[in-house]
Amino acid sequence: MTAEKEHIPNKFEVSGGYVEKIDQLASRLLELDLELNSNIPTTLWISDLHGEGDRFKSILRGRFGMLYQTCREALPGTFSMEKIQYLTRIIRKQQYLKDDVIKMDMQDIILCLVEVLRYKTTNIRPNKGSNFKPEFRDVISRLLSGLPVPDPIFEEPIVSRRLISHLSFAIRQILLDRIQVLGDVFDRGDQPDKILRILSSSSYRNGVDYVFGNHDILWMGGAAGCASLAVEAMRITCRYDHFVFLKRMGFDTARLEKFAIETYPVDKITGNFKAQTDKGRALEKALTIIQLKLEEQTIHDFPQYEMESRLWLDRLARMLKNKEAGLNDTFFPTIDLENPAQLTSEESAIVKDLVKQFTTNRKLKRLLQFLFERGKTYHIQNNFLNIHALVPSTVDGEFEEFLGRRGKQLLNHIQEIIYRVGQNYISGRKQKPEDQALFFYLWCGPKSPFFGKEAMKTFERYFLLDKKLHQERTLYWHKNMNTEGFKQKLLEEFGVKRVIYGHTPVNYAKGAHMASSDGVSINIDGGFASAYYNRGHSLVHTPFQLYGIILPTPQEIMEAERRLESAPLDIELIDEFPQAIKIRDTIAGKKMQAERDAILAELQAMGSDSAATEFHRV
Repeated sequence: MTAEKEHIPNKFEVSGGYVEKIDQLASRLLELDLELNSNIPTTLWISDLHGEGDRFKSILRGRFGMLYQTCREALPGTFSMEKIQYLTRIIRKQQYLKDDVIKMDMQDIILCLVEVLRYKTTNIRPNKGSNFKPEFRDVISRLLSGLPVPDPIFEEPIVSRRLISHLSFAIRQILLDRIQVLGDVFDRGDQPDKILRILSSSSYRNGVDYVFGNHDILWMGGAAGCASLAVEAMRITCRYDHFVFLKRMGFDTARLEKFAIETYPVDKITGNFKAQTDKGRALEKALTIIQLKLEEQTIHDFPQYEMESRLWLDRLARMLKNKEAGLNDTFFPTIDLENPAQLTSEESAIVKDLVKQFTTNRKLKRLLQFLFERGKTYHIQNNFLNIHALVPSTVDGEFEEFLGRRGKQLLNHIQEIIYRVGQNYISGRKQKPEDQALFFYLWCGPKSPFFGKEAMKTFERYFLLDKKLHQERTLYWHKNMNTEGFKQKLLEEFGVKRVIYGHTPVNYAKGAHMASSDGVSINIDGGFASAYYNRGHSLVHTPFQLYGIILPTPQEIMEAERRLESAPLDIELIDEFPQAIKIRDTIAGKKMQAERDAILAELQAMGSDSAATEFHRV
């Protein structure tokens, strides 16, 4: 009888947790490998929507002209522009449209749509949940895989039509992976609430990255209890007569209206006020005077911001006393010439009421919670730095110091303060006065990354005749972005290859381009709002191309629809890539690669340990 070998338990037998750890690490390794080798997501940029909710919804439904470009990339180069436009019409309408000129039958259409869908799904990690409706899910999967499908798919017209509808739906669902919004959904237009509801909806919120604009900061600061910003947000709204918006948002302006109409009779309002209604002009002037008084108080309380040049009320009082020339309005019944910045008792009551409404308005909080929680001072996506306006810089091309910080460190610090203010606002906690004052500076201060001008000349534009004094001098960002030295410094500071921003409209009609000649600097503010150029730009980055889309005006869209055509789109091609850009080529990919390498090393070490244990056992 032979003696049994001594049994030495290995790690697999000692601990089931060891095996589980190997499985977990292996699973994560494979997941990272799939991600790293996937194409980058197709991303859309848009900026400065300024309350144009209906237009944003309409153009978003058409995916900002991306459909045509996607079909161009996916289909053979022999396809004519007319044929591609015909296919995009079918996808938009989600139905077969017979065309006696193009002469494509339903089988041709199905095969083309499958090719577009295959292009969009190849080497791209799928989102959770299927983009295919259940009725045709298996058939579409077989078509994409090149497997045989049942004969009725091509032989029965009613079945073919439904398949075309389902394929079109699937293409629209996966056409766009991410949306980068570079700020300013508020002011000018009367539907910022519609824009934010769309962006924060379950359909979009997980695919949206948001960068704050100065007009967002205005409303966020007002909601956080900064009195001058609450008053100014209300002033701008009344300046555009957006009373339906105020009512929809649940603001009660009855007290303010009574005071404004009684204090400022319409025949005595001679300043440069924009409102078209008598009520709007009275409110605009009343709120302007209150705003100027509150701003002076903040400037005095926080001298570190060095905004003394904006203290106009003492100069106004002197001009009124001495009856000096230069004013277009001399009716200021609430200004005490001996103490011009002092609020009257009625004005103080109005400020208290407005601040309470801004800080407690539930509808506003639901909208702003999305910005406070998801918004950023900057965002990096696919090696691109996304900002609203600028990174503060000096005349000699250095990063400007503010709050004791520069460059990336400054933007990170501001982000921390905004996040803290947001948490206090959402939780109903008291805000720090210095934080509220910072929001005022971020809205209109010369070193703010959201503003970029020497001053916001509210007083001069309203009340001074000399139009030379109305000009708001832009600081050094655009000049510096035309120098190689500053651009390189900026790219190295943030570890990126391009910079994308908005804030200052680019007039395409006058021949201006979105991108610099080297494609490093890209301005995507095309004046979307009717208060500007009524056109707008979007930027699209696919794995194979980076291109700008000059959006049609509402009039061009209406004319195209009248002719049953697609609205005209001008494309600014910025870059093309001979091979698809993969996740591994991005900044995020470098971090994933480091994690993958660490996991692989750990697995290899565990494999060596288990092999040694097995050898010893044998």
